[in-house]
Amino acid sequence: MYKKIIVPIEIGSIAKGEKIFRKAAGLLDNGGEIILLNVVEDIPTYVAIELPGNIVEDAMKEGRDRLHDLVAKTGISATVEVRNGPPADSILAAAKDHGADLIMIASHIPDIYNYFIGATADRVVRHAKCSVLVDR
Repeated sequence: MYKKIIVPIEIGSIAKGEKIFRKAAGLLDNGGEIILLNVVEDIPTYVAIELPGNIVEDAMKEGRDRLHDLVAKTGISATVEVRNGPPADSILAAAKDHGADLIMIASHIPDIYNYFIGATADRVVRHAKCSVLVDR
């Protein structure tokens, strides 16, 4: 059905990420590509002063390692990518850069600030130029 699928995965919710990764594989055309994406958010300067200088780089390395482990565990072929910045913006930029025809994103249980779907998923749905599948 789809030639290029972006699957953003939050490392703190790797089990949920594995679930949507497997679903994405079922939607992929022969010869298609899945891009597993982890986004490491920037740390505000007033907080970063109190933290080790390499915390973002370490988080990006951990994200890359965990996604490679997920690929190995599932046996599903995928490209692993880690970006730094605001999650929704980074997901949308990855979709544009790769010419994705689907973003498959997980949503969490909403709170008062993002009642229907998660804030990141909500922003991706509203601004994506391709189809978006939100997995609950």
